[in-house]
Amino acid sequence: MPKYFFFIFLFFANTSSAQKIYGTVFSDKGDLLPYASITIKGTSVGASANNKAKFSFPVMPGTYTVVCQHIGYKMQEKNITVLKDDAEIVFVMAQQQLDMTEVVIQSGAEDPAYAIIRQAIKKRNFYFEQVKGFECELYTKDLMKLRSLPKKILGRAIPEEDIKEMGLDSSRKGIIYLSESVAKVYIQQPDKFKMEIISSRVSGSDGFGFTFPTFISLYQNNVSVFLDRLNPRGFVSPIADAAISMYKFKYLGSFYEDGKEINSIQVIPRRSYEPVFSGTINITDGDWRIHSCDLLLTKTAQLEIVDTLKITQIHVPVGNDVWRVKNQMIYFNFKQFGIDAIGNFVSVYSGYTINPEFAKNRFNNIIINYDTAVNKKPVAYWDSARPVPLEPEEKMDYRVKDSIFQVNKDSALSQTSVDSLNKKQGKLKVYDVIWKGIHRTKYTVKGNHNWGVESLIKALEYNTVEGLVINVLPYYSRYLKKLKTNFSFEPGIRYGFSNGHLNAWADLYFRTRDWETDKKLKRQTWTISGGKRVSQFNKANPITALTNSVNTLLWGDNFMKIYENYFGSINFNKRYENGLRFNVNVLYEDRIPLDNTSDFTIFKKNAANFKPNFPFERIDQQFTAHQAFVLSVDVSIKPGQRYIQFPNRKMSVGSKYPTFSFNYTKGFVNIFGSDVNFDKWRLSISDDKNFKLAGLLKYKIGIGGFINDKKVFIQDFQHFTGNRSTRASEYVNSFQLAHYYIYSTTDPFYGFAHLEHHFNGLLTNKIPLFKRLNWNLVAGGNALYTRRDNNYTELFVGLENLFKIFRVDYVFAFASNKQQRSGVRIGTGGILGGSLRTGNNRSRRSTSVSL
Repeated sequence: MPKYFFFIFLFFANTSSAQKIYGTVFSDKGDLLPYASITIKGTSVGASANNKAKFSFPVMPGTYTVVCQHIGYKMQEKNITVLKDDAEIVFVMAQQQLDMTEVVIQSGAEDPAYAIIRQAIKKRNFYFEQVKGFECELYTKDLMKLRSLPKKILGRAIPEEDIKEMGLDSSRKGIIYLSESVAKVYIQQPDKFKMEIISSRVSGSDGFGFTFPTFISLYQNNVSVFLDRLNPRGFVSPIADAAISMYKFKYLGSFYEDGKEINSIQVIPRRSYEPVFSGTINITDGDWRIHSCDLLLTKTAQLEIVDTLKITQIHVPVGNDVWRVKNQMIYFNFKQFGIDAIGNFVSVYSGYTINPEFAKNRFNNIIINYDTAVNKKPVAYWDSARPVPLEPEEKMDYRVKDSIFQVNKDSALSQTSVDSLNKKQGKLKVYDVIWKGIHRTKYTVKGNHNWGVESLIKALEYNTVEGLVINVLPYYSRYLKKLKTNFSFEPGIRYGFSNGHLNAWADLYFRTRDWETDKKLKRQTWTISGGKRVSQFNKANPITALTNSVNTLLWGDNFMKIYENYFGSINFNKRYENGLRFNVNVLYEDRIPLDNTSDFTIFKKNAANFKPNFPFERIDQQFTAHQAFVLSVDVSIKPGQRYIQFPNRKMSVGSKYPTFSFNYTKGFVNIFGSDVNFDKWRLSISDDKNFKLAGLLKYKIGIGGFINDKKVFIQDFQHFTGNRSTRASEYVNSFQLAHYYIYSTTDPFYGFAHLEHHFNGLLTNKIPLFKRLNWNLVAGGNALYTRRDNNYTELFVGLENLFKIFRVDYVFAFASNKQQRSGVRIGTGGILGGSLRTGNNRSRRSTSVSL
């Protein structure tokens, strides 16, 4: 019962004028000991010392035993009585002397560390599942600093205004991100999690910070660090079931705390370039639990993005034979592209309640919830709630950046500020018109207007139908405040100099997103389009205009097949919170055939390679002009979606289940003179499955067919995305060597499958020297079935993460079980390239080329 009264008193201490216990931690040599753990004995209440070894935390008047711990130093306890004034404690920590007097290691005998680790491995799962659930309070502080910043990155100069905005000094050093959060965490086995963000603060911003929990549990076989972004395979725990085969261990000695012997063991990777730690882990004797750890990850552990990552933890008793993490520190170092950055992420856990009775509605699909007043707490609140004192540099960063932010915020809507922003954009230049395009924002007191036009160089195309083409794509957008909707107007004007055809069309977008409103019905997009345009027969646009231009001019490979059409369409798209997406498209087209009118190539002999402008692989002659009225409905769902709920929006963080998609397309006859009459469907399932050490599997499998094919023109066939260029088409959604239209079908049934496995360092990390490159193996296949005598298969193997961006595959193609061709495909893949889209980007403002 006294324990519960203590927490009640502590609550009032945070909301009233409570006293503090504060102090400094030194080594016995007089050096400061940063990030020591300070707790009230018998509880998880306390603080962590900062980088200057200072600490403070609020208490009610009374007598306490304060415990100070630091990895590598003897635990120290001090009694203190707090009356009306704050009380100071100075800890002077003696270095931990490891005792090996009772251990005799004979030559050739096994190191005693292995026996201890084997016992810890046996108890690993017990401690992982020891409690059914718990709740605790969490304080985090995230800090990132620049130690060096070049004048140019990848050849591009960094503007001085950006340097000032980041708050760097004249030597380009300083804090670039500082954030704190206070949260309540709820966890229930096996997989229920909830975090309530009570308050959050970001230096120089009124944002919410990035508070995603970094719970690192060494009791798991595979340890995730920052959601596996640093290595999708995760890292093997030093007490994992397979730890003996991945690590060497060395017994360093033992020490005693509260009468309990603690064994200190050095952790050594058996092989380089395996996802393993190095450092020290301390194991209690007899019950074989983790006491503390000091572990390091480097590039030789297949660490990506950062150069080094250090993790320290101190575990403390929080209940009847239950220990949990009290303090966790993560340090990182980043050196890339001339940038030298360091940072740390401090986590202090307190107020543990073991096996609580959770309310029935405690856990749902919202795993992180931000309080509506999360960023409204005053400075005085943070001064009392913060268990890690700010360092002088951090205090200055808050003071300076918050002041600048407030001044900018107050003047943001002033006419003077608006005029300054408009003037800052400068005058239009001929260079911009030709190379960069015009992209401007008209700032006003009532709102901003964005407008622009793509560069002249991007507007130029060449094909055998229109000859030289100029394709002008202006745009205009603004936010409609009353409707809480983003409005965009995107017209297009296209002229072909060879056939003399002028096409003009326009798209109107009305986008209402969930971050602008809490009404579920407002997560939708309306698109209204109409005019006269040029379209590819496959509306997935399997080849880009630039790629077609280059291939046509150099080799006479006019892969792109196009037709002209007067059209009108209405599209409605809606996304629901349960992962359901719904899209309806109504399209009318008056389709006009186009034929080649130009035979120009850079090398005249290549003009003989030109093919007619229709899918000659599938039809014998040009289609006849006709009209089509088509309705298409797409439904997809990814069950089990989880979300982060911000005060003004909700963000999806994915699901462990695959995505199920269904499409039904109906061609109506005799509506607005429509000549088509067909019904087709498609069902698919897709997902990414991370097998950790074994790699990542991506797949998409589907079936479909025509129910009715009474009148189907080539535009409405079921097309499959092929690729005849060296640049890889979209992975797990296309065929890398197939002709563009040879497998287009109106059959009543077809099936397809795309699978690829990313080994993420498995196997390649065993090859001497080569493993230093961190180039990873990828392999898989694509398959298509349309008829018994017309099936197609591809098998490929390749390397990705080349220079962190590129991927190269060698592909073998088999048609009707006979090898047809093979070839190389180059795309993007890896830690950075994997975030880029490979294949044809359908955005009107994208440019890509392949040969």
